[in-house]
Amino acid sequence: MPAHPHHDRPAIRTGEERRNPVFKWLFAPLRLAYKLWFGIVFWLSLLVLYIPFKLTLHRPSRYRAAFRLKRVWGTFLHWAGLFPQHITWRGPLPEPPYVVVSNHGSYIDIVQMFNLVPHYFLMMGKYELQRWPLFRIFFKDMDIAVNRGSHVEAAKAFRRAAKALDSGACVVLFPEGTIPHTVPRMKPFKDGAFRLAIEKQVPVVPVTFLNHWRLFGDPEDLLSRGHPGISRAVVHPAVHTTGLQDSDVVALRHRVFDLIEAPLLQHEAG
Repeated sequence: MPAHPHHDRPAIRTGEERRNPVFKWLFAPLRLAYKLWFGIVFWLSLLVLYIPFKLTLHRPSRYRAAFRLKRVWGTFLHWAGLFPQHITWRGPLPEPPYVVVSNHGSYIDIVQMFNLVPHYFLMMGKYELQRWPLFRIFFKDMDIAVNRGSHVEAAKAFRRAAKALDSGACVVLFPEGTIPHTVPRMKPFKDGAFRLAIEKQVPVVPVTFLNHWRLFGDPEDLLSRGHPGISRAVVHPAVHTTGLQDSDVVALRHRVFDLIEAPLLQHEAG
């Protein structure tokens, strides 16, 4: 088993390493049926809400109304999608603004983030989300699309995030940058979230999504995992950045990585 990227502890086994090939094929029709159900629920509900979202996203003064509507939509999705959320709170959320970072194992991470964080936040996501039909309205103006293929565009995105923190909003992002093929093993984190938090001297709130990778795998892969179940999350105590400098970015990144990974190790060992 490969070593952890910044210490000698073995990394978590990937989902494919632990799959039973017989069950993989035997339950494929049920997984496909569940994914089709969730796809219908997701896109039909977004279609119904498209005009209200369009109206609330028309100008920045209405963004908070759009956020409240997103939370209502998230509540609907986690019940209709058959993955109600259970949260283990290891510490309270700080007063805004703050930066939320989590592991990224499934698209339902985004849905459940709106059920988990009550304070107004902007989501930072991959640039490709701007190409999704209907869904792209969120990343056109309100939320922040990050084009990691361009240093200039990525820098612009993080400047927008910095301005959001200055205005009192929170920022949510996945420091792995994408859903890794090695889930639940995490990819090494990128520096952006931690540079942002240190620059603005705001807390970092680490979140661990324990089992989303089991509940809903890649929808484009017919054999990936997918079934109803309780969505489980752990919210860690805020990591404060007061007094930290650019030279502390790597240490902060490693510390937050370990906090997020620890419940995964425990969950997968059990």
